[in-house]
Amino acid sequence: MDKQKIDGNLTNNVVDAKTLQTKINEIRQAQKIFATYTQEQVDKIFLAMAIAADKARIPLAKMAVRDTGMGIIEDKVIKNHYAAEYIYNAYKNTKTCGIIERDATFGWTKIAEPIGVIAAIIPTTNPTSTVIFKILIALKTRNGLIISPHPRAKNCTISAAKIMLDAAIKAGAPENIIGWIDEPSLELSNQVMHEADLILATGGPGMVRAAYSSGKPAIGVGPGNVPAIVASSANIRMAASSILMSKTFDNGMICASEQSAIVLADVYNEFKKEIIYQGGYVLSAIDAQKVGSTLIVNGSLNPKIVGQSAFTIAKMAGVNVPITTKVLIAEVTATDFAKEPFAHEKLSPCLALYKAENFEEAITKADHLILQGGLGHTTSLFINHETDYEKIQIWQTRMRTGRCLVNTPSSQGGIGDLFNFKLKPSLTLGCGSWGGNAVSENVGVQHLLNTKIVACRRENMLWYRVPEKVYFKRGSLAIACREFKEVYNKKRAFIVTDKFLYYSGFTKEVTKYLDEMGIQHATFFDVEPDPSIETAQTGAEAMRTFQPDLIIAIGGGSPIDAAKIMWVLYEHPEVVFQDLAMRFMDIRKRIAKFPRMGDKAYFCAIPTTSGTGSEVTPFAVITDNRNHIKYPLADYELLPKMAIIDPDLTMNVPQGLTAASGIDALTHALEALASTMASDYTNGTAREAARLIFKYLPSAYTNGAKDVKAREEMANASCMAGIAFANAFLGVCHSMAHKLGSYHHIPHGIANALLINEVIKFNCSEAPIKMGTFSQYKYPQGLKRYSELADYIGFGGKSPEDKVQNLINEINKLKTHLNIPKSIQDAGVKEDIFLATLDKMSEDAFDDQCTGANPRYPLISEIKEMYLNAYYGKVLPLKIK
Repeated sequence: MDKQKIDGNLTNNVVDAKTLQTKINEIRQAQKIFATYTQEQVDKIFLAMAIAADKARIPLAKMAVRDTGMGIIEDKVIKNHYAAEYIYNAYKNTKTCGIIERDATFGWTKIAEPIGVIAAIIPTTNPTSTVIFKILIALKTRNGLIISPHPRAKNCTISAAKIMLDAAIKAGAPENIIGWIDEPSLELSNQVMHEADLILATGGPGMVRAAYSSGKPAIGVGPGNVPAIVASSANIRMAASSILMSKTFDNGMICASEQSAIVLADVYNEFKKEIIYQGGYVLSAIDAQKVGSTLIVNGSLNPKIVGQSAFTIAKMAGVNVPITTKVLIAEVTATDFAKEPFAHEKLSPCLALYKAENFEEAITKADHLILQGGLGHTTSLFINHETDYEKIQIWQTRMRTGRCLVNTPSSQGGIGDLFNFKLKPSLTLGCGSWGGNAVSENVGVQHLLNTKIVACRRENMLWYRVPEKVYFKRGSLAIACREFKEVYNKKRAFIVTDKFLYYSGFTKEVTKYLDEMGIQHATFFDVEPDPSIETAQTGAEAMRTFQPDLIIAIGGGSPIDAAKIMWVLYEHPEVVFQDLAMRFMDIRKRIAKFPRMGDKAYFCAIPTTSGTGSEVTPFAVITDNRNHIKYPLADYELLPKMAIIDPDLTMNVPQGLTAASGIDALTHALEALASTMASDYTNGTAREAARLIFKYLPSAYTNGAKDVKAREEMANASCMAGIAFANAFLGVCHSMAHKLGSYHHIPHGIANALLINEVIKFNCSEAPIKMGTFSQYKYPQGLKRYSELADYIGFGGKSPEDKVQNLINEINKLKTHLNIPKSIQDAGVKEDIFLATLDKMSEDAFDDQCTGANPRYPLISEIKEMYLNAYYGKVLPLKIK
């Protein structure tokens, strides 16, 4: 291909602001058409352009050297060949049109869209290879391109662009998809940058700064100034050869080429001898000063030496060297730009040579050189990567560059895919925030795409988790306890309970079986009604002394909850309680993870009341007495391994406790049913638990042990409600009850009873201010779920509103039967004290762990209003809007 065929008619008449604007408009219209092309059409054009550029690689290289007076024709041929072949090969199968990724299971689709018109700023150092690269990645991504050549290299740059445009049009591209400035100027370059949708800038620091200050998105690069460390374990011959190969390539004009070699003292002479042998020329001190004064003039790189041969530069400096000299080398010590010209990026076959007494000094020198003029770009290390891996790790950590090359000529290694095949090929090397760039990697097609994600609503995986074993029915305790020895071969049991149960002899129902089986045991019975963090810590210390392999919690919610926390602190004394109490939005994604439980001790829960359900839940409530906060902890690691529900243990529960625990169980069922996380698995359990409680709690309260059936069904209902809320979670009623109890010392079950009516009415709104957030909860369902429960139990009613009102009426009847106060005020809380704590109590309730699963997400002001209604016993009508 001769010069005439390449040059042809190069002009597209862009010589001033008006003609440039016309051309940009033409490109923009062409790009709108191009944006509709399929991947198949784009890939056909991509291939045609790569072939055309590759065929023109030699004449384009000749033109580049002729126009700029810089570089080596043979090396520019390689650059052009690389830009065409390697870029095509890297991206030929890359999807850049329409849907590029899809996951039907998760309803996730990624779509690639073009950016629009790209401004390509082309440097004089690589005027043809860079334009080949930028055209290929721009059109692969269905973008239009407006090219701003360097004035000194405009002919060769435009020639390359014309060849590729012709090939693209023949392959089906719109006619004006590529354009260029025929008479480049600073004003027109600025106009290009202001008019484009994205700037792809390769050039000097001034040009890159202009791109980033243009007000348009820009991808620019920074100066190289690559230091190469030669470690003591390096293959010296390979190191010298690699540095010379890189430094002489196109007369050192690739920005990734080594600018200095920092050699460890023990191999310094060997390296110096080898690099001289291979063609390097070490300057005398006087000659180094002469060459240095020629390289850097008034603090800046002398443009006359860029891309010139070592012999030519020496001649310019008045220094005689052999014409065969490959690289001019100056032995220097200073790394400051102000003191040492050779410390700069030189874009020529000139190299600074430093001696380092140790590896740390070498890294320090390299870092200082990069800091002054090479941040983010590239650094190089020659070392034995098998024996000195630790040093490589130190070096890669300290170097603030996007490319850290090991045993690699940096010019060829930095551009990618030649010495490491995972490093993407590119002729625009990002320097990241270190170098003030938008990207730190090798620029490619991914940077010239807008991607949009189509995310379809999906319901996340749910679960149904219960203890490994749940034993129930009267007399189950005796049979289940046998497993401690016969199945698990346990030897040391630690029992956690409270004083009342201990002195009432309840623990003897278990210890007699432990004695029969020869299992040693100890009992901790200092758990208070609202167990505190301090009690849990004391119990855990007792566990560490006794070293049990079996923990048995006997009692209501307080002993079981306290035992769970003791279990955690016993098995993992390193945990921080505040981390365990950290709130979460999704238990699967919590920040602070609970440790794995059960490695030291098997946990069995034996309830003696019918209410908390703690024996089958992953929850525990613990009180911080100093801050008046109840922490509801939640994690499935807290789930007991075995639960034994033996109604014989609940027969003689006092009336007050029967009432409080029974209404607590009912609240568990009601909140699990309304929860945003409720499922078919939990709904059936919750409904049946509620039905059993309405039916059997009155008799269990009134007749106690005389009605064995009622006691047994209440034990079952409590456990079933626990299983339901263990998987569906609770709601704002429990959030408010936790804080009401901690601030005003109202028993938890009673607190729930005082609040549940208000919460039901609150949750029935069909148009709430805010709705609970969970993917499976599609719209307000509180009214529907409560009315369905009323139907299931048989409370009657014509409309959903009637049914819910009947449900509330039945709850009131039940509370009256149980002698539960009608209001918080009736429960004995003084008005002035209540009002003084109301704001903080409302805020704390909002932040309670249980709030997140409530079907209607409450505002703090709404919580406050519910507290006030419950305090004064206001009976307000049900409102669904």
